[in-house]
Amino acid sequence: MPDSLLAISPIDGRYANKSESLQLSFSEYGLIRNRAIVELRWLQALAVNEGIVELTLGDEANNKIEQLINNFSTDDALRVKEIEATTNHDVKAVEYLLKEKFDNDEELTAAGNFLHFACTSEDINNLSHALSLQQACTEVMLPTVAKVIDAIQKLATAHAQTPMLSRTHGQTASPTTLGKEMANVVARLQRQITMAGSIEFLGKMNGAVGNYNAHVVAYPEVDWLQTGYDFVESLGLTHNPHTTQIEPHDYMAEIFDVYARINTIAIDFSRDIWSYISLGYFKQKVIDGEVGSSTMPHKVNPIDFENAEGNFGIANALFDHFSTKLPISRWQRDLTDSTVLRNLGVAFAHSLIAYESLLKGINKLEVNEAMLASDLDASWEVLAEPIQTVMRRYGIKNPYEKLKALTRGEAITRETLHAFIETLELDDSVKEQLLALTPSNYTGLASQLAIDLPDTHL
Repeated sequence: MPDSLLAISPIDGRYANKSESLQLSFSEYGLIRNRAIVELRWLQALAVNEGIVELTLGDEANNKIEQLINNFSTDDALRVKEIEATTNHDVKAVEYLLKEKFDNDEELTAAGNFLHFACTSEDINNLSHALSLQQACTEVMLPTVAKVIDAIQKLATAHAQTPMLSRTHGQTASPTTLGKEMANVVARLQRQITMAGSIEFLGKMNGAVGNYNAHVVAYPEVDWLQTGYDFVESLGLTHNPHTTQIEPHDYMAEIFDVYARINTIAIDFSRDIWSYISLGYFKQKVIDGEVGSSTMPHKVNPIDFENAEGNFGIANALFDHFSTKLPISRWQRDLTDSTVLRNLGVAFAHSLIAYESLLKGINKLEVNEAMLASDLDASWEVLAEPIQTVMRRYGIKNPYEKLKALTRGEAITRETLHAFIETLELDDSVKEQLLALTPSNYTGLASQLAIDLPDTHL
């Protein structure tokens, strides 16, 4: 039986192929690999510190370290798990694995005492999780969100001038264009993706309670504040000098919150598109072999938008928990963050699955312009707004009340409105302007707004 059929989570089962791009970031292998990288880079950083004379690494030793990093394999990770079965400590198991790797090299073996030097496990873990998040966000999540934005913007551009009836409170309202409604979503997502791209990934390398206690005792002459800063920054992260034993995870909460907002906007979009499909504004391309219903052959269900909504909901529930839990730790450290941190990939994977569902759904959409036109032509009452606004301009008394009496709860036609316009005490030129209005051309600056958007690319 395939392993995927035995997976408890659909992320590693049914949806495994849709979330595999996150495996290197959030899998157990990915975490172990990042821990090994941090341990080895810290060893190299210590070796070039002039104040630590007992440790040196030559070119050959550094080359072997680079090979260990570049060739770190799943077999290496499995060996770490075997060691952990004895140590019952996951970070210490990585240290022991690396010492095993050093055994056949005299220089590296001599340097072995400086593996994990003055470190608490959280020094290694916080940097490893930061690297995982950075990799996932910059290489997978942000590019995928950008694809979603681009797909929606193409709809906005293509249908900038396609008139559509608005609905406020579910009731007919002033017309818009389909492209303008898509542009609204693009603008919202653009703002959030800009925020997401600007978030710094923080890290610390300052010992058991964040004060470099052991470091200073071992090497009081070394500038450990600068050493810690330089090391964290060398990993491509931002140094946080003020921590307890753990980096406080506030930056993580910023990440989770912005992705939750992106997902919430996408839920809003999914529900709107679902509703437009229900109204017949969109048709969906039929895919050969797909079945819409097990009993009703005619159906082409909006399943991509439904799947997206469901996955976004799961992701946001997790993001909410991450944001409220991870920045909290009793005194200088408790372990309640450990299990939570191991589930970060679950929320991002559900988000990624949802983004891909949206892209699939968007690519199947076909605008039904005939239905859009039909709804507009059946809704002449929406022109009560411009007529009474012009009446206000020219001083006609009680314009709103007169149009309310004419239109509210009544079937309004082109003829009804035109007859009303002819009764107004207005210049003929103004009447002609009003008589030229139709639900289809009463769209204001919608078409301009639909294309007046900045570049979506980061």
